[in-house]
Amino acid sequence: MKLTIPELSLVLLIGPSGAGKSTFARRHFKPTEVLSSDTYRGIVSDDENSMEATKDAFETLRFVAAKRLARGLLTVIDATSVQPEARKPLVELAREFHVLPVAVVLDVPEKTCQERNRQRPDRAFGAHVVRNQLQQMHRSLRGLEREGFRHVHVLKPEVLEAIEFVRQPLWNNRKHEHGPFDIIGDVHGCREELEALLGKLGYEVRPRADGTPGFDVRPPEGRKAIFVGDLVDRGPDTPGVLRLVMDMVAAGSALCVPGNHEVKLMRKLRGRDVKVSHGLAQSLEQLEREPPEFHKAVVDFIDGLVSHYVLDEGRLVVAHAGLKASMQGRGSGRVREFALYGETTGETDEFGLPVRFNWAAEYRGKAAVVYGHTPVLEADWLNNTLCVDTGCVYGGKLTALRYPERELVSVPAARAYAESIRPLGGAVTPGGGLSAQQVHDDLLDIDDVRGKRVVTTRLSQNVTVREENATAALEAMSRFAIDPKWLIYLPPTMSPSETSKAPGYLEHPAEAFAYYRKEGVAKVVCEEKHMGSRAVVVVARDEAAARRRFGVTTGELGVCYTRTGRRFFSDTGLEAAFLERVRAALTASGFWEAHQTDWACLDGELMPWSFKAQELLRDQYASVGAASRAALTDVVSVLEQAVGRGLEVGALAARFGEKARSVERYVEAYRRYCWPVHSLEDVRFAPFHLLATEGVAHMDKDHVWHMETLARVCQVDATLLVATPFRVVALEDEAAVAEGVRWWEELTARGGEGMVVKPLDFAVRGRKGLLQPAIKSRGPEYLRIIYGPEYTAPANLERLRQRGLSTKRSLSLREFALGVEGLERFARGEPLRRVHECVFGVLALESEPVDPRL
Repeated sequence: MKLTIPELSLVLLIGPSGAGKSTFARRHFKPTEVLSSDTYRGIVSDDENSMEATKDAFETLRFVAAKRLARGLLTVIDATSVQPEARKPLVELAREFHVLPVAVVLDVPEKTCQERNRQRPDRAFGAHVVRNQLQQMHRSLRGLEREGFRHVHVLKPEVLEAIEFVRQPLWNNRKHEHGPFDIIGDVHGCREELEALLGKLGYEVRPRADGTPGFDVRPPEGRKAIFVGDLVDRGPDTPGVLRLVMDMVAAGSALCVPGNHEVKLMRKLRGRDVKVSHGLAQSLEQLEREPPEFHKAVVDFIDGLVSHYVLDEGRLVVAHAGLKASMQGRGSGRVREFALYGETTGETDEFGLPVRFNWAAEYRGKAAVVYGHTPVLEADWLNNTLCVDTGCVYGGKLTALRYPERELVSVPAARAYAESIRPLGGAVTPGGGLSAQQVHDDLLDIDDVRGKRVVTTRLSQNVTVREENATAALEAMSRFAIDPKWLIYLPPTMSPSETSKAPGYLEHPAEAFAYYRKEGVAKVVCEEKHMGSRAVVVVARDEAAARRRFGVTTGELGVCYTRTGRRFFSDTGLEAAFLERVRAALTASGFWEAHQTDWACLDGELMPWSFKAQELLRDQYASVGAASRAALTDVVSVLEQAVGRGLEVGALAARFGEKARSVERYVEAYRRYCWPVHSLEDVRFAPFHLLATEGVAHMDKDHVWHMETLARVCQVDATLLVATPFRVVALEDEAAVAEGVRWWEELTARGGEGMVVKPLDFAVRGRKGLLQPAIKSRGPEYLRIIYGPEYTAPANLERLRQRGLSTKRSLSLREFALGVEGLERFARGEPLRRVHECVFGVLALESEPVDPRL
């Protein structure tokens, strides 16, 4: 015997003590789905039969049930629940989470219940208890539906063993349908425009071949249309629109959700007393010319429409007036009401229309919600929601969203068929040209970044940001960061190679090559490591592009910022000149046209290092060099005089002489990174990653593509822009590996910092997951700046070789995954808060304790 229950529901097992509810629950439901009152008495009191603990037990049970229902999980309550007052809070709980309450009544004879209780020594209560429970249960059976139970199953003992539950998906559950879809906005009787839009989308619309009223529609291969409702009223051909949509739905080439206008029309056709307004009169007049059987077909069609659909594994929701995340995939009167009408304040505006809550402004759900109901001038994404009602019946246009492409397709209205009482809404703002999302993102919410967070990324699944790190990042971002509208990416930290065992070396490229070869990487790219500071440059082609894509209305064309999101140039005039030169080089090289973009995000090195690290050089490196020179000069002089007098201090003199030479090498090393900056002519920028352009994050390109693409831009302005020298090394070719090592030796011998070794592809997985995106191999003299003048002394070098890299490498991978995720979100046009979740995560991870010398 099969019993159907909704896949998402709150199931109450009703029956007296001894009815066998727990045994029944174990047979038909997963252990995690069953919440037993006895179990929770035990949890709160260590005694499952403690009646004194009942209040606390049920409070705990309801709390857990609420958490399960909020997550969309079927939940079974194993308690007697024989009294209406015991069931009432559970029915209210089901309503709160928009799930259907189900009553499963185990109507077992009193004798059987008494016998079972006698066999259990922990059930020490009189026979009158079971008798009273049965009487209470029987008295209330007829009222279960009035209490709110949508499904009631009363089971007698003879059928209990033969029961099998079938979990029925809710009608709104279309998660198995992945599209592609064409989601069409409010039509309102505009059949001519609907046929034009369908044709533009690739649908072939023809009258039925047999001559009967109706349409044959052939959709593009694999595609399906979805109508967001309000097919009727106000327009010139409501019957024609209904026929077309009904025929498409019947043929399986379309889905449709109801609009409030359809529901009102249905009630009127059923003879209900409704106010004939808002275009209903036109529909009724047009339908008068249709036969009664068409009226019945229309009523049946509207009555069968589902409030909303959840599609594509929950990534897409379609509802007439939109739907909050907590209501998606649920079934209740409140869900249907919201899907039809949205949410109002109970007030009316100056036009006499209801004032609506802007639920989309608060939306934080993962699913994209596409809806209509409230006409706008332009369809515009806001927090992953989109209204596709662009006021066709008012002389606007009829719009469809192509999903998953997120492409908007529209046709203009032939004319205005009605006059809108309220002016159409849209993305027109005092700033001019800003989208609804940019207006909304003008004020970011601190709750979107503070506290412990787990960020899901494409490359590395979940990345955890601890609360204490988030606090440090919030301080840095709120006090020092650039305008957050520009802040779309922070680069990851970079790990050095494994410690080298070669004499005199702490780092050597052989270890970097060995790491990637061991992980199965065939080719790597070796790039010269510039003597500068990491910089991210975001530049727009013109002010219109800066306004359109970044929501910046100050006239800025871009920004140059550091690894921690701070403005690189303290002189705004110098920064503006720098960005203008970069923009001009992009323009002259044909970059904008080649990449079909009007903005770009570049990652590179800004030189000299002293430009950003002047205080560090002056206060740390230079002071060490000056003090060491002053002290050692006198010491070496005295020791040399002592040797000249024949004193036995030769070994001591040699040791201090080597100290003095180490200090000289130290000073010479950091001075290579310093030159005065009097104007832009003294600045150099070496880009090595083209991170993103319009609609594209370029992580799918290999590093050679990045280097060659940017080299073409650098050729235009070789004074400011430096093309990064690089080599491709095949790791299975020993001669190529040896040549890569020789190149590194040449770079470091002439005072260069070293090189960065990267797998040819931007993001690569190895045996255990994501590989390091880059490994730096720094030269011996550069490391003297980092580890001190005498780091190459044998004793010091041996001690430094004990350094650990695991924390640094873990940090690098997590920051890399977050950086890529943030860029990809921005390229997809996601809200700024979603981009900043990743950017903020990188900044937070930077506060983790890691040896800064690595």
